[in-house]
Amino acid sequence: MRHPCAFKQARVRACATGRAGRATGRDSRGRGPRPRRRPALSGPRAGSSSGTNNRACRSSHCAEGYGLSRGGATAPSRIGMALLFAGRCSSLRHRQRGAPLAKGGVNSRMLAAVGAALAVLCGVAAPGAAPRPNILLILADDLGFSDLACYGSSIATPNLDRLAAGGLRFSQFYNAARCCPTRASLLTGLYPHQAGVGHMLQPWRPPSYSNGLLENTATIAELLRTAGYRNYHVGKWHVGGLGGGAKARAETRNHPMSRGFDRAYGSGGGGSYFALQPLYLDREPQQPGEGFYATDAFTENAVKFLEEHGRGHKDRPFFMHLCYTAPHFPLHAKPADIAKYRGQFRHGWDAERERRFAKQKQLGLFPAAAKLPPRDPVATAWSDVPDAGRDEWDLRMAVHAAMIDCMDQGIGRVLGAVRRIGAETNTMVLFLSDNGASAEALDSWPNPARGHKPGSETGTRDSHRCLEIGWANAANTPFRENKMWVHEGGICTPLIVNWPAGRAGNVAPGAPGGRVATQRRHAAGTVVDDPAHVMELMPTFLELAGVDFPQSLGGRELQPLAGRSLVPLLRGEWAGPCALGWEHEGNRAFRLDSWKIVATFRGGWELYNLARDRTELDNLAARQPAKLTELTAAWQSWAANVGVAPWEDLPGAGYQPAAGYRKKSEPFAP
Repeated sequence: MRHPCAFKQARVRACATGRAGRATGRDSRGRGPRPRRRPALSGPRAGSSSGTNNRACRSSHCAEGYGLSRGGATAPSRIGMALLFAGRCSSLRHRQRGAPLAKGGVNSRMLAAVGAALAVLCGVAAPGAAPRPNILLILADDLGFSDLACYGSSIATPNLDRLAAGGLRFSQFYNAARCCPTRASLLTGLYPHQAGVGHMLQPWRPPSYSNGLLENTATIAELLRTAGYRNYHVGKWHVGGLGGGAKARAETRNHPMSRGFDRAYGSGGGGSYFALQPLYLDREPQQPGEGFYATDAFTENAVKFLEEHGRGHKDRPFFMHLCYTAPHFPLHAKPADIAKYRGQFRHGWDAERERRFAKQKQLGLFPAAAKLPPRDPVATAWSDVPDAGRDEWDLRMAVHAAMIDCMDQGIGRVLGAVRRIGAETNTMVLFLSDNGASAEALDSWPNPARGHKPGSETGTRDSHRCLEIGWANAANTPFRENKMWVHEGGICTPLIVNWPAGRAGNVAPGAPGGRVATQRRHAAGTVVDDPAHVMELMPTFLELAGVDFPQSLGGRELQPLAGRSLVPLLRGEWAGPCALGWEHEGNRAFRLDSWKIVATFRGGWELYNLARDRTELDNLAARQPAKLTELTAAWQSWAANVGVAPWEDLPGAGYQPAAGYRKKSEPFAP
């Protein structure tokens, strides 16, 4: 059976054989059961209160409409198979190519998997073979696909580059298009609507659009705690449960410390980097002191928590959820960091996009034949920007670069703390972003509440300015659209995974039944083309920690996981259908294998074959009506199952923020 997904130079493999054994708790090689990972669409609709009925839905109701019978007597349709298996597709094309990266990164020792050697960076410890891994998850905010040096930019990110050089870079890693939805999905292993955060944190109805994580969800920290992990949250939370004053001290169900974290420092959302509020340490409100800068404060507290762990809890594994606000607006940076980049972007966003795309091809992120889309139609051509305005735009990009540079410096300090406490040999480090770069423009808000004072210089404490569409388009090179949209520019961002202990491991040999898995080694610096989603990190961590996903926790009936573990993918063993859905503010998409449909709010469906058209340039909707109908039906079924409501029926639809943020690239009028 030839798998339908064919990324660039697809390899032949069969999906059904490898999956069949897992339904009975054994894989295609006859190995024993792995942690339970239920199908993506098997869980209850967001906010549902009937746990028993919800789980019955897993075997019957959700199968209806996809050609799947309860007993499996009918031949499953390809869409049905994909949806039933919560799927993703794998080209099994992990490769090392292009310009080499600098050597380095975090060291750790091999964790052996039961019955098979590990691929680089990932594995499951056999009983008694090795301790459970520490997990350091680092999340950036509004960082575009090309904003790191190892993803195409000229911004200095040596610490992240070293992690990439010693680990994996993903070229097709997906988020949920915006801050709150992505964070909810990451923490719970669910689609954002299932977690109750289909938009931001407004208390709308249905419950899939609420003001925080629903009761029938569990976080990574809550479940890792059951395995003895000590958990730390640092930085931006933004999934509900935090506020100023007494509210920050309250026992709210969505406070980080009510959701499995032992220590917490940070903010409920974003804001001024020089005067961030509300700010908290554990449950107590804090005031930013003299010389406060949010990125440095997050770094310092992450280091403090790690040192505390080393002194008093060295016998326990840790999970650190380190969520920087950089480089989210407002554009705030320290003068010394800005000075490094001042004048380096006077060539403009059009030339910057060309430079980054050329470097991405050299790095092996895209094939030589890949095409760069035209400049975003809302952005002004750089040649049309008046000379008088170019200095301001150079400054904005310099501040954006400085914010990323400062974050990378901080990551280096955090990694140094991991080494000092002797944890580097068993710590998996991951770096990702919550969504693509933002095209938001707040020049109509010279508002004291926003911190902006007319006449202030971009980057300073008194300013509140944004990157805007021209530079956002460059930051998201080579993709179309930005944060809040579900074209690739909004939802595809970097993922770096570094765990060098597995560097000596080979991929297990192919299984009977035609599945192909070459016996090879994942070399350091490998690029992974396989699609993966942020909701798949939770089940990955649970598998690495040896944690079975429970049906209930603390008296709460839980929704089954929507994501699936990436451990088989990182071993090179994964072969299965790909089915992923998106909706944000009426922007919607569905990916089935290499095919993707996507539409803007009130716009018509577009159809792309990402195997041949990664940058979404050749709309096949008119030429492939049957495929369009197939994927449209799949999206409708997915949307109904996860709790998507028509955007026009929700209270916030009137202001349509995503559409409102798209403005001409004109310098801020002081």
